[in-house]
Amino acid sequence: MKSLSYEFVLKRTATILSVALLTLCAIAAVTGILLSFYYEPVAGGANQALQWIDTEIPNGQIIHGLHDYAGTLLIGVALIQMVVMFLGRQFRRSWLTGWISNILLILNAIALAWTAMILDWSQVGYWRFRIELSTIEAIPFIGSTLRDVITGGGAVNTTTVEHLYTIHSYIISGSAIMLAIVHLLGVLWQEKQQTPIASVTSAQSKTNAPREFIKNS
Repeated sequence: MKSLSYEFVLKRTATILSVALLTLCAIAAVTGILLSFYYEPVAGGANQALQWIDTEIPNGQIIHGLHDYAGTLLIGVALIQMVVMFLGRQFRRSWLTGWISNILLILNAIALAWTAMILDWSQVGYWRFRIELSTIEAIPFIGSTLRDVITGGGAVNTTTVEHLYTIHSYIISGSAIMLAIVHLLGVLWQEKQQTPIASVTSAQSKTNAPREFIKNS
């Protein structure tokens, strides 16, 4: 009975975390759309645009903060979901969709944070991005090509901000929402598949209980 209760709690936790992941993706997407009305992906102007949003736009600072917190929490909740699925012995083949979608969602969340690194055009973001670029450039054979693709020609300028803004806002964000939906559907489908099995097991245990009592008496 303890085993069933333990598995039940983990399954319910996995479902709740799946809903939380989709909710965080939705919050990040909606706040990102609202920010895009005033944000300017321009070197130098990006930071001024964000400061203007925080100070001049009604509730702009709240929307900006929600966007940042949603992206950060997305990584944390996805990692917790991985632990919950492991503890629930949900690394079986039947949970393949949930595992793959969650792993890809974690990678997407990290990529969202990475591409947002320079979008505020701050000193910290700029120099951190330059260090990351030097690491990418050190990759054998494809390092220089990757740097040119990311920056749009090698130099860190307005083109770089535009490239990363497009990748961040359209490509990675869209895939993150799709993965969150797939992950939730996979978890719900698997939970639905396992519910009849748990019901049968519980019914069998109740049926066998009187027989064991009669036998012992």
